Amino acid sequence: MKKFISWNVNGIRACVQKDFLESFKKLDADAFCIQESKMQQGQLDLQLEGYKQYWNYAERKGYSGTAIFVKEEPLNVFYGMGIEEHDTEGRVITLEYKDYYLITVYTPNSGSELKRLDYRMDWEDEFKKYLEKLDKNKPLIICGDLNVAHKEIDLKNPSSNHKNAGFTDEERGKFSILLDSGFVDSFRYFYPDKKDAYSWWSYRFNARSRNAGWRIDYFLTSERIKDKMQDAIIHADILGSDHCPVELDIDI
Repeated sequence: MKKFISWNVNGIRACVQKDFLESFKKLDADAFCIQESKMQQGQLDLQLEGYKQYWNYAERKGYSGTAIFVKEEPLNVFYGMGIEEHDTEGRVITLEYKDYYLITVYTPNSGSELKRLDYRMDWEDEFKKYLEKLDKNKPLIICGDLNVAHKEIDLKNPSSNHKNAGFTDEERGKFSILLDSGFVDSFRYFYPDKKDAYSWWSYRFNARSRNAGWRIDYFLTSERIKDKMQDAIIHADILGSDHCPVELDIDI
């Protein structure tokens, strides 16, 4: 069985100052994916014994970015989706293994006043095409901050957030379309009715201590390997970011 972890660290350099390495060692994942690294090459020498490191940096400094740390070296590594307009922000890394692809993604936020919603919709369409193309070759394990709470159960205050980034009808609709095209939300597969299970909390209004959060960090798998999943876990007790790590255990 393999253990996969995904964590939006909201700045890896800051997170390292808040016990990232201790959490990393404790979780002892086969693959550890991060989003929102917010750094450029050479700004941090992260010593992770026994792991290969793969980084995708945004062109803009201190913004976005992803990384994957793995014990098992992949057959191939791909950065971005191969689409120039979508590949400047370091949002996607794909590792190819013999029996599957592992993909980490940091989906663009639609922003205040939904200024980036149109761009987000284009991104969603292209990302779905990218996944479907890969899925024809072998099954996918996709993880990351998808910047959407899919259902009302996935955030504390749905009624007041319907027009806010991360819970618009448009974003939720795109996520439904993605799942319907052959993918499974691992957490809801195991816990379809579990309430108050969140992975992100605003830094404002003591949201975390009140558990007034959103579940926007996911592991998805191709439908045809859902029976290989063993469990999906949200590590809400692990601090260091405004997000917490999420886990997928899978027999693959």
